[in-house]
This record gives sequence, structure tokens and C-alpha cells, in this order.
Amino acid sequence: MKPEAPDAAAFDLPDLHAMDVLGAAIARNLRAGDVVALSGGLGTGKTTLARAIIAALGYTGDVPSPSFPIIEPYDPPEVRLPLVHADFYRLSDPREADELGLDDYRQDAAMIAEWPDHAGGFAHEPGCLSIALEIADEGRRAIVEPGANWLGRMPCL
Repeated sequence: MKPEAPDAAAFDLPDLHAMDVLGAAIARNLRAGDVVALSGGLGTGKTTLARAIIAALGYTGDVPSPSFPIIEPYDPPEVRLPLVHADFYRLSDPREADELGLDDYRQDAAMIAEWPDHAGGFAHEPGCLSIALEIADEGRRAIVEPGANWLGRMPCL
């Protein structure tokens, strides 16, 4: 996969340390109202990157995958800003995201969305940072496309 948008960037992530570095770069620039939309096949590192972002926001506990509860909220003082970690893999229809009360969770919070297409996608939102993860050699590759609100604060490694 090659970056297609002019503002897109590609990052090679050969190991977990590189994933942590990308997560920290995203966390430094994350604001309430933002969405970090993580896509890619099973095992490409979506939850690993989500955990790196959450840890870089200050959370020191275990970060469970929200596959079963679908939505896992994090609030200050455990993290520097309110955050919702969502895994939409189990949704069969995007309308189910509305039934979960997603808008209520997102109010004044940032969101990390795994499998965003299952919830209808978020790339149309100006605060969306879309990250497509894929397996590359022994590590991963991240294709990062910023929404309009991310221009000027794109993560760099």
C-alpha cells in the first residue's frame, strides 16, 4: 500500500519500540474531538498501536482490547485527556454504533477506533487521523492520512 493523499506519510515499524514511538508521536498531538482510525487485517497491530497511544497519554494500567465491550473509556487523571478506545469489529451494521451511544462517549473526548469501517468510517471528519496498518517483512508498515485538523500536527518519527 502506498500513500495516495498528498499529505499521507508511510512509516516502517520494524518492532514494538517503533510502534511505541509512533504511538507517543500521535499522543503528543492528540486533542479532544480527534479520531485515530486504525484499519488493517487481523494481527496487523491495531490494538498494539492503540495501547502505545494510551500509555503515552499517561495510562499505566493494563489496556484490555475492547473487542467484547466494544467501547472502553479512559478519563483524567489516568490520561491527559478523556479518551474512548473502541473496537468495532463485532458490528455488522454501522447503525449499531449509534445504538451504543457513541456520540455520548465522544463528547469532549478523543477516540481511537479499531475497524472504523464497521462503524461507518470517520475519514470524512476533519479531526480524523486514518492509519492503515499492514504486515511488512518482520514488522509492520503504517500509512497515515491526516484530516484537515491534523495538518500541521502530523506525527513524525
